Order: sequence, then C-alpha cells, then structure tokens
Amino acid sequence: MTSPAGTRRRWWSPVRFATISAGLFGLLASLLVATGQSASAAETVVSQGKPATASSTEVAGAYLASEAVDGNNGTRWASAFSGTQWWQVDLGAPTSVSRIAINWEGAYAKAFTIQFSTDGVNYAQAYGTTSGTGGQQSITVSGTARYVRINLTQRALEIYGYSFWEFQVFSGGTTDPPPTGGTARLLSYNKPAAASTWQNDVNCNPCSPDKAFDNDPASRWATSSTNGWVDPGWISVDLGATAQISQVVLQWDPAYGKAYQIQVSNDNANWQPIFSTTTGDGLKDVINATGTGRYVRMYGTARGGPYGYSLWEFSVYGTGGAPVNPPAKPADPTFPATRLVFSDEFNGAAGSKPDTAKWTYDPGVPQNGEVQYYTPNSENAQMNGAGQLVIEARKQDIQGRQYTSARMNTSNKFSVQYGRIEARIKVPKGNGLWPAFWMMGSDFLTGRPWPYNGEVDIMEVLGRNTTEAYSTLHAPAYNGGGGYGQKYAAGADLSSDFHLWAAEWDSKGIRFYLDNRLVFNAAKDTVENTRGPWIYDHPFYLILNLAVGGDFPGPIDASTPFPSQMLVDYVRVYQ
Repeated sequence: MTSPAGTRRRWWSPVRFATISAGLFGLLASLLVATGQSASAAETVVSQGKPATASSTEVAGAYLASEAVDGNNGTRWASAFSGTQWWQVDLGAPTSVSRIAINWEGAYAKAFTIQFSTDGVNYAQAYGTTSGTGGQQSITVSGTARYVRINLTQRALEIYGYSFWEFQVFSGGTTDPPPTGGTARLLSYNKPAAASTWQNDVNCNPCSPDKAFDNDPASRWATSSTNGWVDPGWISVDLGATAQISQVVLQWDPAYGKAYQIQVSNDNANWQPIFSTTTGDGLKDVINATGTGRYVRMYGTARGGPYGYSLWEFSVYGTGGAPVNPPAKPADPTFPATRLVFSDEFNGAAGSKPDTAKWTYDPGVPQNGEVQYYTPNSENAQMNGAGQLVIEARKQDIQGRQYTSARMNTSNKFSVQYGRIEARIKVPKGNGLWPAFWMMGSDFLTGRPWPYNGEVDIMEVLGRNTTEAYSTLHAPAYNGGGGYGQKYAAGADLSSDFHLWAAEWDSKGIRFYLDNRLVFNAAKDTVENTRGPWIYDHPFYLILNLAVGGDFPGPIDASTPFPSQMLVDYVRVYQ
C-alpha cells in the first residue's frame, strides 16, 4: 500500500525467485551457523550429484529427491503432505562422514533421525532430535556410510510435508574447537572501517564503509563510480585487537564479487588470505574460515556484473578483538501467542470515531495512481454500532478529487516487533477498490525513506477479484513489482463475509494466514539466499485503509459501487 506520507509509487507482480548456484566452499560450509563451529578447509562435500531417492514427492515430476544434492540452493526436494517420510543419498562407496548440513525450506522437520548404512539394508542411527528449528542446520556426526538417510517423523507445518533446498554430506577434515577465549561472537559491529572507494551521490547517499558494519541490513557500502567501477575493490574493518576469526558473513547487493578473498592482517599492511573463490554468485555468503588478525578485509578482483562492489552487511565472528554488543532483539514469541498487547474491538456507538489514543488519521493525496482523497478527522471512518469499524469510499468532490476514503495507522501510539498480528475484515467488491491491512517500519517516522524502513502487507485484496488475496514484503532489494510475496486463492468470496488475516512474525521469518490456513511463508534464510537482506527485525506500526483506483487494482468504472465499505471487526496483536 501507499506509505503514510505518499513517498513512493508501487505495484505488485508475482514473486520471482532468483536461482542460486552453488560452487564456493564458503557457501557449502555455511550451515555451521547452527552450531557456531568452523570447518577445516580439508572438509569436502561427498553427496553432490550422487543418486538420491525419497519416500515421495509433493508433485509428480517435480521437487525430486535429486534436487537436494544438485548444489543449487534454488531447487529443492519436497515430500507429500504426510507426517512420515524419508530421503536418502547413495555416496557410491563406504565413506567416512564428519558432518551433515541441511538447508531447510519453510516446511521443516521438528523430529527426525539420520541413519548410516554400508549395504542399504542394515541402518544405524547417527543423530536424532525432536526439537528441530529448521533454517540452516549443521550436524556433527561420526561414522562410515555409503547410504545416508533422514527419517522424518514430525512436521513443523502440519498442512504440508517436508522440504529442504540442499542436504549435504561432508567427509574429511576436522571440526575445530572454539578458539581460545570462549564462544564465537560478532566482532565487527560498529568498528572502524575503510575501503578502496565509496559512493556518495544521489543514488547512494552515503554508502560509506561503516554502513557494512552497523548491523543494519538496510544500509550498505558501495564502491564509487566517479572514476568508473574498477578492480580491485576492497573493504576492511579494524576489530580493535587481535582476534581469532571463525566465520565471515557477506550479504551482497547485486554489485557482488565473483572473485574475491577474505584476508586478515595484524598491521593493516601485510595481508594473509584465509578464503578465496572465483565462483562467487552474490546474495548471502556464509564463509567458515579460520585465521588470526586485528584487521579483516574483503578483497575483490573480479566483479559479478557491470557495477562495482557493494555489501549490505559484512559480519565477522570469532573470539578476541574488542567487540561491542549490538542492541539486543526481543525474544521470539512462542506460538500460539496468547498475551494480548494491543486490540481494538470497535465496539463504540454508531457514528463514533476511532479511538485517537490508538489511531492516527492519515489524510492527504496518495501515490500509486489512486484517485481518492484520504479525509482528515476520520470523516470516512466510524463505528457502525454493531461492533465493527466502517471505512467508506465515497464519490465526493474534495481537494480537486472526486472520491474520498480513509486511512488510519498506529504511528507514535503503538508499534511491535514480533508476535501475531491479526484483523478480521470484510472487504468490498468492485473494480478499482483496494482494501489493505499492513505494517510499516517505525523508522519511517524518523526519516528513513521507503522501502529502507520495510513494509509488510498482511492483506491486500483487489475488488475486481475478491476470491484471491495477496501478502507481500517490500525492502530495498525487492519492492514494488519485485516485492517478495504471494497471491493465493481464498476458497471463498472475501466480500461475502468476514475473514481473519494474520501474520506470525519472529526472528526466523513471517508466516501469513487466512482463516488460520498458512498461505505464505517468508523464511528469513530463504529471503537472504534468494532475494536480498531481511530488514524486518525492528518495530513496525499498523495501517488500515481502503484505496480507490491505482496502478495495482486498476481503474474504477460505472459498475463500481459507491459508497463502498471495508468492515473491520477487530485488530489484535499477541506476543
């Protein structure tokens, strides 16, 4: 929807997933995040391209077992929608196995076991859990196997089956113990940074090197275009004292490094590489490499496109150094969340206005090609006396426009980070009508422009087709027509009755529901590995509105009824 200050134009198109090709060891070793351990450079993947089988596939001829060992994090295996499934890879010969790495899709397993076999008949358990959390998981194991099988027995999402992008079996090397001095932690936050060049112009103002170390995935460093984008390009950070490095995470902008090194130095002059690749493919690189130094540098020698180098985040983990703790995130809610932290039941008398202790009226002329004027003082929003808020679009001349409606938000009155955000709504039908329930990043109120603040569209419906709805995310790397979202069939005419839209949001992602049916899962790891930075780990405020016309819903016509009403039974937030 339109931002409160009308700062942008946007329209929607179906999500387009980027295909991520594997190939660099750092990405293959990335799944050590779950254990905080680092892998020896001698460790190798022995499962890639090997024959794989499974108990089932979600769709005949698609989501095949082999797609989990193809080295491509844009393809995946997915099972049928039942609770007991298995998947297996044949390594071709008995092999010493040291680690299993699983890159789960949103349909992950809470309970599963991993088994080894040398003959395909007799199996021994190498690992088991009943509390899996999905995401990128690394499992240290020990044993010899030709066949490695995962038996899946409890789903995280009961309406689906199981799915993972990659299942990697590693052999050789050793798993290094944590460096002396304790558990690995973020060392690079708010540390002094330097770069070969940096951009500061209308397109990137400023994209200085410190932006890659501010723990803010919506700000970035970029090399300057003043003298043309050239190789080499580099960015470095001073950790403040000698550190033992165990992991580096790079979240690339589309201006990424195809060939680059991670280097360390004790004096900021003599550099030693601890990782190098010539097959970098951008997006998120999680590099498990060890080294000792006070300074850490990304040194790029070949760009992945016509531009320079640019990083949203450059995070260094290890021990030692002189780390500063970034601001702590709130704890993840446990779902179903039951602690009510905000609600409006709209139980006022007929004709009464929304509670100004909870809602701000948002008047003005919008963007997006819409034709309505949002009236001040809630002239187009009031209670109906039956327990609902009525947002009404009218054919009415005001401020040079021929239509009016209302938009209201909780800015400066209520914001939330994580929880279940829900509203029960009945939408209007008619060409050009555009009801929505959505959230904006609260830093928009302090000057951060859209889409850098982030937008979460929990519900959008187009009046021309009220049997489907949309849920979408917007960020600097994916917004407008390229927003990360999903159109889904409602299974009913949404204008004929009330329906419950909800988002369950935590540090792992946002799951969208219609009438308690999961309709879209935006998993943080998937977004970072396929689209770009995840910028939703901060407070957001709530918005309700009914737009008329515009780029997304299309124009109104003689069949569009006026007045038209969007009815809201309640809005609730749980943590």
